[in-house]
Amino acid sequence: MAELTWRTYGGARRSTRAWRVRTSAVLVAVVVLAVLVVPLLAHLDEQAVDLAAKLQPPSWAHPFGTDDVGRDLLLRCVYGLRVSLLVGVVAAVVATVIGTAVGALAGAVGGWTDRVVMRLVDVFSSVPHLLLGIFVVAMFRPGVWPVVVSVALTHWLSTARIVRAEVLSLRSRPYIDAAVSGGSSRWRIAVRHLLPGVLPQAALAAVLMVPHAIWHESALSFLGLGLPTHQASLGTLVQSARGSLLAGDWWPTLFPGLFIIVPTLAIAGLAGAWRERLNPRRRSELML
Repeated sequence: MAELTWRTYGGARRSTRAWRVRTSAVLVAVVVLAVLVVPLLAHLDEQAVDLAAKLQPPSWAHPFGTDDVGRDLLLRCVYGLRVSLLVGVVAAVVATVIGTAVGALAGAVGGWTDRVVMRLVDVFSSVPHLLLGIFVVAMFRPGVWPVVVSVALTHWLSTARIVRAEVLSLRSRPYIDAAVSGGSSRWRIAVRHLLPGVLPQAALAAVLMVPHAIWHESALSFLGLGLPTHQASLGTLVQSARGSLLAGDWWPTLFPGLFIIVPTLAIAGLAGAWRERLNPRRRSELML
């Protein structure tokens, strides 16, 4: 009876996981198609101001309604999502490269190098990401690339820890001992054996980092430190809609908020399934 119950529970769990993965994949596909197709099909300028059509509720002409100066919210949200995905993907790749290099150096060399590098990682980790990001982005004019730099410089720390732990695990493998005994140099061992072993973990860390980067960019833009206010960004759209929400107009806040939440949850769902398949016994180590 207990075995039957366990099989039933396991089957239900697998079914739930499969449904979650399929739903996440569909949502990611819809997001990509929206970003690529909607600007081509729309015959409107996302910056076009029409004061006669300001704050119109959702309709056939404007499925997401219009904002406080009459701009189409669907088009604005799509362009804002474009910017957020650009920031998220580029920042995640840059942060992963930095974190992989630092973690691999610390794990492969070991000794005092490992101790110094990881203490520096601990020091940077003690500062909240958003606070450090505000400090970085405040040194530049508002724009996309300062936000990318800010996000990348504040999100490589977890990747460095993950890669270092994986390198230390690989160093204890028999084939590494055989390579050392065969006279291979540290550089050759790192490039031929250690780096290929950590690439799957690093790639997963990059995918998991994309939602965090999107949230980070949206928070900076909401605070007025990210993109210029005239440029479509999900954070600036939510920030500019606060007055409309107080007046009872819900759509300028709801749809940009959904464009932040839904894509990030979909990407996180796919990354979570990949994490479980890659290493089901160590899921918690890859949480960023």
